[in-house]
Amino acid sequence: MPAHLTNYLIMLPLLAWIIWRRVSRSFGRQPIQRKRMIFRIVMFSIIGGVLALGGFHQIALAEGLFGGVLLGGVLGLLGLRLTRFAADPVKGDCYLPNPWIGALLTVLLLGRLGWRLLVLWPGMQQASALAATGGSAAPMPPMGYASSPLTMLVIGLLVGYYIVYFSGLLIHHRRFQQAQQSAAAM
Repeated sequence: MPAHLTNYLIMLPLLAWIIWRRVSRSFGRQPIQRKRMIFRIVMFSIIGGVLALGGFHQIALAEGLFGGVLLGGVLGLLGLRLTRFAADPVKGDCYLPNPWIGALLTVLLLGRLGWRLLVLWPGMQQASALAATGGSAAPMPPMGYASSPLTMLVIGLLVGYYIVYFSGLLIHHRRFQQAQQSAAAM
């Protein structure tokens, strides 16, 4: 089996699993897991910081990232207003995220990844064909986020949304617990 096909056999199922997890966490009751939420806030903050450092080389990339973070923060606040809390006898305290916001973020992410793949695919095929024939190929442009402010905007949107949303969930969960305790005391 050619080596380049092995990469696809590994990456495609992994990508499908990641997408499935993302979609399943956007719909239905989700248990509140404080440690995981704190971990995600820290990870998204680190990712945002690393990407911001990369944006110092091209100001358009940093502008896309920061614009996305701001829009994501606003969307996170809207998501918090539309989120409902409930106590489930099996799962414990749960939150019910707004499915429209989850669907919007998923469609934006998948749409942007698909578009980048469609745009870059001909160049990857040409470079692969030149390498197979032994010809020297021109250096390929960066493949990931590094060459597109729009991609950075979408990534910033996700980073800003999840930092604000998970932080807000932790705050609102504490209020929900206090309200439950005071209702039980009466």
